[in-house]
Amino acid sequence: MSLPDAVVHHPASRPGAPGTGSVSVVLLHGGTVASWMWEPQVEALDDLDVWTPDLLGFGGRGDQVPASLDAVVDDVAATVSAIPAGQEVHVVGLSLGGVVALHLAARHPGLVRSVLSSGAVVDGVPGLAGALGRAQLRVWDRRWYWRGQAVATGIPAESRDLFVRSGLAIRRETMARLLADVYGGRWPDGLAESGARVLAVAGGRDLRPARSALSTIERRVPGAVVRVAPGMHHQWSAEDPDLFGAMIRSWVLDGVAHPRLVPLAGRA
Repeated sequence: MSLPDAVVHHPASRPGAPGTGSVSVVLLHGGTVASWMWEPQVEALDDLDVWTPDLLGFGGRGDQVPASLDAVVDDVAATVSAIPAGQEVHVVGLSLGGVVALHLAARHPGLVRSVLSSGAVVDGVPGLAGALGRAQLRVWDRRWYWRGQAVATGIPAESRDLFVRSGLAIRRETMARLLADVYGGRWPDGLAESGARVLAVAGGRDLRPARSALSTIERRVPGAVVRVAPGMHHQWSAEDPDLFGAMIRSWVLDGVAHPRLVPLAGRA
């Protein structure tokens, strides 16, 4: 099977390191960026086989409007299926990518060994927050909007021009279709039976729906590990790239949550 467009493969470059030759990690970006957001993590995970696709409708694929969230998920499944046989595949996602990662494991059981999902709003985004999110579609093609978003979400100064260009490349129709599923709160049916290990994370200062979703995942997925990254906001892969990379390594190679992540309040 051939790879979809706009999938970048970063082969392990440190032979002899723990994950070399056997572990593949697929990194799924958020809904206002593209695969470029993972540059710090790709550098930090140079002993692993890493794949960074642009999701359908984003980055180099901005002209391809997906029919639904399921279409995005199935497109990622095609990428994973093209990874050479024998590789143990782990999928990591942030925000929209986190939602896609959970649905990938649920919709294609047995395809991935584990899921690490950060900031996934599995209960949707209700009320005023949801209304404000949908209202963004009215100014989706305005450069000033994306410049403001770059500052508001903590995008590093050196990446803001790229962030603006990436945002403007996302068609309004793409986001309208995905918001209907994501903000509406579509639970990934079959996740508990998928066989994939699940680590769900949210920043301590993350969006309220992202933080509250952790309890839902803990309740509905027996064995799921849920953790909070203290002091972190929604886009914390850029806020603390070293910790985010270390979290991936700890989960993928050792199967445990990084010790700097903390349990939900009231949990031991």
